Amino acid sequence: MEKKYILAIDQGTTSSRAIAFTKDGNAYASSQREFPQIFPQAGWVEHDPIEIWNSVQNVIAGVLIEGKIQPEEIQAIGITNQRETTVIWDRLTGEPVYNAIVWQSKQSSSVADYWKAQGYSKIVKEKTGLPIDSYFSATKIQWLFEQQPELKERAKKGELLFGTIDTWLLWNLTGGQVHMTDLTNASRTMLFNIHDLTWDQELLDLFDIPSSLLPKVGSNTEIFGYTDASDYLFFGQRIPIAGIAGDQQAALIGQGAFQVGMIKNTYGTGAFILMNTGETAISSEHGLITTIAYQIKNQVIYALEGSIFVAGSAIQWLRDGLELIEDASETKHYCESVKDSENLYVVPAFTGLGAPYWDQEARGAVFGLTRGTNKAHFIRGTVEAIAYQTADVVHTMVQEAKVPITLLKADGGASRNDFLMQFQADILQTTVKRPSFLETTALGAAFLAGLATGFWQNFDEIKGMYQKAETFEPQMPQEVSDNLYEGWQEAVEATMKFKHRPINKK
Repeated sequence: MEKKYILAIDQGTTSSRAIAFTKDGNAYASSQREFPQIFPQAGWVEHDPIEIWNSVQNVIAGVLIEGKIQPEEIQAIGITNQRETTVIWDRLTGEPVYNAIVWQSKQSSSVADYWKAQGYSKIVKEKTGLPIDSYFSATKIQWLFEQQPELKERAKKGELLFGTIDTWLLWNLTGGQVHMTDLTNASRTMLFNIHDLTWDQELLDLFDIPSSLLPKVGSNTEIFGYTDASDYLFFGQRIPIAGIAGDQQAALIGQGAFQVGMIKNTYGTGAFILMNTGETAISSEHGLITTIAYQIKNQVIYALEGSIFVAGSAIQWLRDGLELIEDASETKHYCESVKDSENLYVVPAFTGLGAPYWDQEARGAVFGLTRGTNKAHFIRGTVEAIAYQTADVVHTMVQEAKVPITLLKADGGASRNDFLMQFQADILQTTVKRPSFLETTALGAAFLAGLATGFWQNFDEIKGMYQKAETFEPQMPQEVSDNLYEGWQEAVEATMKFKHRPINKK
């Protein structure tokens, strides 16, 4: 039967999605499913790995049913995933030994603080491109081993396996036959040397993590394994899993940001800005991450990245926490219903501040409240905060890479808000382009799998598929933009002075 589709699995922080792409790069069928978030304590975020796997199986089945696709029509599968989220499971049974500790979670902050206090920040950054932070997988593994020392002993005996979500899905899709990850996900663990492209033994010894726990590392376009022939999901078809990349790197590829200096921002649960720096790994002096963008064949491309912990989740907070809106789409109306935010600044540091500040003890704050502040002002201030945080990162990238910004490529759910896109163009004083198809993360994973299996031949073929984009040009005078941004910087500075304090409970 003719191979008509590439199936992309996009496993995100709040939902899983599967999309079947045709050879012209169009989404033929898709399915999405949310899964529960677990908050054991303030600042802790966990997922049930079984729930994640069940949701992925559900959306795969949904795509096959909706598109009336036969499994034998699928050329290959690509995986993209929420990064840093940590799963440890039993090598023999495949059962997780604890919930997945999510990238946002702050429960390993004490571990990060310890290693910073011991003076290891420089060596970790030199090897991995990362600051020491609870964001990354190594601190999460250590925290779990501290809480349950018996797991550490089991890991040393080779009884346990670690993986980020891509590895967990690959393990399950292949019936427990393949324990692998790719360079982009490995580069987010704080254990991988991004220069010599290996698990760093010095860091493994330092953090006392056995190498037997870790997956083998592959490139982004290769056959990692095949779906389990005994599994009912694909009716016995052995389909190659041929492309893997962390979600933000996949979006960079899905946006076609292949040239040095190109910047994309994915406005998702968090916001993640990546700048392609080519074959040069630029070491940041101002809070950005140096990371691997992708490896195609033998060429490794690097990126500067700024991670914003709270973006779209701030809109969810308006909806679910404060109940100010019933649907995220309402924010555009409220933002446009007032002339401006009346100098109201919302700093949504619910789980600390990411780049370029890296203050894990900061918590959310609101400045500029007056008796005249109303619901619309509050909503607008929250939406504007997403653009301000993006500007913090982009300005830092331009400074460090010494490449002027002429264009920001935007995607992700929150980018549907025209007000946000226009305000972003105004605050950056640069052009913002939003593609008509926003699921660029899944598209990037599909491209990787298709390149590995000959569905597409090369990047030149892919470049011809990028769809038309809506363009937002700056409309706000420079002096107004500068004044607003200066107010934001003062609000952030004040937020960082007010530190999170645990509540004494008797």
